[in-house]
Amino acid sequence: MLDERGIYERLCLEGFQSGLSWLTILRKRGNFRRSFLDFDPERVVRFGEGDVERLLADPGIVRHRGKIDAAIANARATLALRDAGTPLHELVWAHAPSEREAPRSWENWPSTTAESTALSKTLKRAGFRFVGPTTVYAAMQACGVVNDHLADCWVREAVEAERATCRTGSSA
Repeated sequence: MLDERGIYERLCLEGFQSGLSWLTILRKRGNFRRSFLDFDPERVVRFGEGDVERLLADPGIVRHRGKIDAAIANARATLALRDAGTPLHELVWAHAPSEREAPRSWENWPSTTAESTALSKTLKRAGFRFVGPTTVYAAMQACGVVNDHLADCWVREAVEAERATCRTGSSA
C-alpha cells in the first residue's frame, strides 16, 4: 500500500496531468520529484513565492501557477489531515469500493464513481485543490485503490489480491 507521501504524489501528478497527455507527466516525473523534493509534504509546505517562481521557470515540469499552488496547498492539507488523526492514505483507502464488476472492454471504464465523487468532496473540504472526481478516480486507479484491469487481463487477479491485502492492513 502506498504511504501518505505516495498518495500525495499521485494526487499532485494527476492534478498536473489535467488537460494534458499522461505521457507528458510520465516523461517529466523525475523532474517533478526533484522540483517538489520527492513530494515530501513536510518540505513542500514550506515553499514560498520564491519557490513558486523557481518552479514556473523550470522547463522540466508543467509550468502552471494554479497547479503549482495546488501542490503546495495539497501539502498543507495532507499535514492537516495527519494532525487531525486521519492520514491521507487512510482516507483514500476508506473510499475503496468493496466490490465492482471487472470492466469487459475499454468502453466499460468509468471516468468517475460514487466513491471518487465522495472522496473529491472530502478532499476539497480538507483544503485540497485540483481534485475533482475524475482526477481523484485516476489517482485511485494509480494507487491501486481501484482495479480497472480488464476482466481478461493477465494481471487482474494479482492486482486484486494485492488490493485485498491493502484493505485488510496486512501489507506495509
